[in-house]
Amino acid sequence: MTVSLNTRLTELLGCRYPIIQTAMGWVADPKLVAATCNAGGFGFLAGATIEPQHMEAAILETRRLTEQPFGVNFHMYQANATQIVDLVLKHKVRAVSYSRSPGKPMIARLKEGCVVCIPTVGALKHAQKAVEMGADAVTVQGGEGGGHTGSVPTSLLLDQVVRAVSVPVVAAGGFKDGRGLVSALALGAEGIAMGTRFLMCAQSPVPLATLERYLAVGDPAAIIISRAIDGMPQRMIRNELLDRLEAGGALRRWWLALQSGLAYRRHSGQSLAQLLGSALQMRGSGELSAAQSLMAANAPMVIQKAMVEGHPAEGVLPAGQVAASIDSLPSCAELIEQIVREADVCLSELSRRVL
Repeated sequence: MTVSLNTRLTELLGCRYPIIQTAMGWVADPKLVAATCNAGGFGFLAGATIEPQHMEAAILETRRLTEQPFGVNFHMYQANATQIVDLVLKHKVRAVSYSRSPGKPMIARLKEGCVVCIPTVGALKHAQKAVEMGADAVTVQGGEGGGHTGSVPTSLLLDQVVRAVSVPVVAAGGFKDGRGLVSALALGAEGIAMGTRFLMCAQSPVPLATLERYLAVGDPAAIIISRAIDGMPQRMIRNELLDRLEAGGALRRWWLALQSGLAYRRHSGQSLAQLLGSALQMRGSGELSAAQSLMAANAPMVIQKAMVEGHPAEGVLPAGQVAASIDSLPSCAELIEQIVREADVCLSELSRRVL
């Protein structure tokens, strides 16, 4: 049996398979995105952690490496959000992904440029709001997912959202293979999005010392949710830094926030006034508390320690619980081919078992 995996998602994005590589900060670079797209999936560049002056170069490098469509991720409260939208439109990037929704004028501008808008949400109300604001599809991430996450399991959240919205829904949180893809399709999704599985690929830029930490995790219970980094729930592999922050209390966390804020200012090229302005904007929108706003720079800078500098004991290791069941680093082509093959076999088995 050879099954067609065409869905509304593949039609929207112009990819062969309904498999999305998410925009992991410091990880989703041109090489990984292009490898995903060349293999038939759809990849998003991590625009939230690429330095503003390098964003255009990253888009052009991705285009050099693949003729397939790809996407860019950004956050509304980035100081350079408008510039990223300008670049997306200038270079006719196929899609954008984001967490906190941009305002309606920005979404309208993207849609006028025929850019597909796919926010990532962790709650039913956020999915409904995103569609109301113009989203063309939504990615729903369940609590099993890595990084910032909610508390509702993927299967329950997916069922809620599929029933409530008319746009294509992408399932994220807990996926790594063809059986997972089939299960998501059976629940009404029109594709899956994976972060951890692509992070653990041959084309991933993550240093080997850090990848070895991921491969060594054998117990899902070691991949915990903590608020110690930036005051918001994040799922990550427990390590030395996290243990120190959990044990050290508020003072240690505020000291980290100060260091991270200064480091992020140097990295982003933003002035102190711009950083404070972004924090106040997040605070004023009601998205974050005052403490969370001030700690917001922690996540990208401590993730950089592990993902770029190769110091897994000194940085954050975002991971979905599925990392505990991954023990290999295939190429993107091998991974996607295996997922499609497994999905085909799984559907064939079901057709034989269910009369």
